[in-house]
Amino acid sequence: MADAVMTEAKEKMKKAEEALQRQLGQIRAGRANASLLDRITVNYYGAPTPINQLASITIPEARVLMITPFDKSTIGDVEKAILASDIGLNPANDGNVIRLVIPQLTEERRKELAKDVKKEAEGAKIAVRNVRRDVMETYKKQQKASEITEDDLRNLEKDIQALTDASVKEIDSIIADKEKELLEG
Repeated sequence: MADAVMTEAKEKMKKAEEALQRQLGQIRAGRANASLLDRITVNYYGAPTPINQLASITIPEARVLMITPFDKSTIGDVEKAILASDIGLNPANDGNVIRLVIPQLTEERRKELAKDVKKEAEGAKIAVRNVRRDVMETYKKQQKASEITEDDLRNLEKDIQALTDASVKEIDSIIADKEKELLEG
């Protein structure tokens, strides 16, 4: 029983880390990153379709994203979807491909983005701590119901704390990498 609870806690903490990675991938850091386009959908024959299902996305240079639609007739729709999105980039369409040039970030904007990154990290840490709290409540209920002993409870508390610490350390590592990427430019 305790193993199942611990396994579920590990999975939830891992999901919090992965969610943070996805969120940070959408923060523009002055470098081309295909995940910038993850949230953008194109109206393709009446159905909202993600860009990565309609086109190949390549990075020919450090600050250029090149979108090559599989069906050339959709190039105008892809361009409209990018313009309507909140990424703030102007697409350059040459009839075959769309190029997105990512501008260099100002120092002020870098610091602002670093603050956003820290805010995202705090949200992920809160999610991890909530998982720990829920697991602890489960264990305490089990102990009250005499399913586990007090010694088991203490050992499980140490295990879940170690798991939480490892997850928070991983989040800190993810954040340090993103801040380094932002501040280097």
